[in-house]
Amino acid sequence: MQLLATKGWQDYELLDSGNGKRLERFGKYIISKPDPQAIWKPYLDQLEWNKADASYLEKGWSANNLPGKWQLSYENIKFYAKLTPFKHTGVFPEQILNWDFIKDKIQKTKRQLNVLNLFGYTGIASLVCAANGAKVTHLDGSKPSITWARENQMLSNLNEKPVRWILDDAISFTSREVRRNAVYDAIIMDPPVYGHGPGGEIWDFGKSFPVLLENCRKILVSDPVFVIVNAYAISSSSLMLANMLEDYLGVSSERIEYGELALQEKSRERLLSTGIFARYSSI
Repeated sequence: MQLLATKGWQDYELLDSGNGKRLERFGKYIISKPDPQAIWKPYLDQLEWNKADASYLEKGWSANNLPGKWQLSYENIKFYAKLTPFKHTGVFPEQILNWDFIKDKIQKTKRQLNVLNLFGYTGIASLVCAANGAKVTHLDGSKPSITWARENQMLSNLNEKPVRWILDDAISFTSREVRRNAVYDAIIMDPPVYGHGPGGEIWDFGKSFPVLLENCRKILVSDPVFVIVNAYAISSSSLMLANMLEDYLGVSSERIEYGELALQEKSRERLLSTGIFARYSSI
């Protein structure tokens, strides 16, 4: 088990955390939002927190002269950040650790991979795949999320890259892919605890995740280049994710790494855990 931590990158910093909140910089804007894990004391004084351009309060966002969306970038990939009703910006900065991983694995294969991104949300991981030469199927159950992801694709000048945008339920889609004898070299998954597909399908992690993994096993090549699973706000451990990959996908436990993803504060280098992950790689 390991802890993968990042200090962010040019367009992101975790400035401080504490008192159930985190203070972050997305581009040139400072944002304060709730984080139920950060129950320790903040390092910066209240005057610094008061400089936030937007704060999430009990009734939603309070923002000062913040645009509806603004541009961020990771290497040559560009994407929009926005304030959402779900207390985030559509960008999960700890995922830079997985973006780097994806880029490395695709480049090492030196051939075009066929990648499936399930629960792909705003599409940054899909664009990392496409920018590095992969063919991508991006699936999400939210039409607004897919619209956002396609905006990111256009912003990144990746319109000519082979990306399929699919609005569907993950289990329904992968079940049809099994019947179609589809084959993927790699799969990325960010399953929620609970959710609904576009047709009202119910997602319950404890019941649905094993079914999804069984489908994924049937559409993956015998030795996948990589498989990534991220999970947030579930009452379980990364060890569970690793065990699931080993059992349901039949991959070697020696090639699975698992643990927590974390952000490192700029103010004092304290780590803030943001979620759990497990990932397999054959190379």
